[in-house]
Amino acid sequence: MDEKQKEDWSFVSVFDGAGGARRESAGRQDFPPDAILWAHLQRDSASAQRWLARERGVPPLVRQALTAEETRPRCTPLEGGLLLILRGVNLNPDSDPEDMVSIRVWTDGRRILTVWLRRLLAVRDIDEMLEQGRGPKGVGEFLTLLCERLASWMEPVIAEIDDRIDALEDEVLENYQPELRERLATVRRQAIVLRRYFAPQREALLRLASDQDITPWLETRERLLLRETADRITRYVEDLDAGRERASVVHDQLANHLSDELNRGMYTLSVIAAIFLPLGFLTGLLGINVGGLPGVDTPWAFAAVCGILALLAGLEIWLLRHLKWI
Repeated sequence: MDEKQKEDWSFVSVFDGAGGARRESAGRQDFPPDAILWAHLQRDSASAQRWLARERGVPPLVRQALTAEETRPRCTPLEGGLLLILRGVNLNPDSDPEDMVSIRVWTDGRRILTVWLRRLLAVRDIDEMLEQGRGPKGVGEFLTLLCERLASWMEPVIAEIDDRIDALEDEVLENYQPELRERLATVRRQAIVLRRYFAPQREALLRLASDQDITPWLETRERLLLRETADRITRYVEDLDAGRERASVVHDQLANHLSDELNRGMYTLSVIAAIFLPLGFLTGLLGINVGGLPGVDTPWAFAAVCGILALLAGLEIWLLRHLKWI
């Protein structure tokens, strides 16, 4: 397994037809014409570029499709074979799951070419199964297992999104915090990006399972398993749609909470202004510097004015309560 820790993780595995495989270097070219082999090539590695350049059975258009910069899940017949582009969740260290990893597959029914840029746990699973002698025996089983393992690694990511939305719903109701808005935005973004790739991947698997003209080497059991995997991805898409709807509800709850807080603040300020506006008017009126103001020469006039203001404030509070404003 030390070889898998290297940056250049390109190899060729020759299937033995019994669930195992013999690992070969990506530099070897002299394979028997009837051998079922799997070439797993790192797109930017030198060995992968040499292998694709020297392999005479790989048409130029296939090389271009396998090494393209931008890809989208699809299933397309190409140059006498099948081009299958899939995506898996990114579970590499220090990576975001929604930054999905592409794997490009081309097969003519006997050879399997997979091109990758970042590692996928689904590919690691298949490689380990081949080492243990319980892996795929042919091309159909390989594609079926690859699609199934990609879907399996999607499931915990979907479950985590659901759990995070559940937690956000509880926190909004129990203890609102301003950072909830940022966490909610992150969850919604993840759901949107994941759905963007899950939906076309489901269509690609359905075509792979149903179109016998482009996959005559697929057996009936393998087609049924591919349809089951497509159904799983359909459920994931539905879960993501439901998660987005729930996140929208949580967002509305957050917006309503912020609106209620703002309204309460404005209401408190309005009540305070209603109480002090008449008092301010009276004190301003008594503060003008003109002759004839009552109580100027009376020692107890200030106390009387304060009492009148207090009585007026109490009267205003009673009136506001009577009107059920407070």
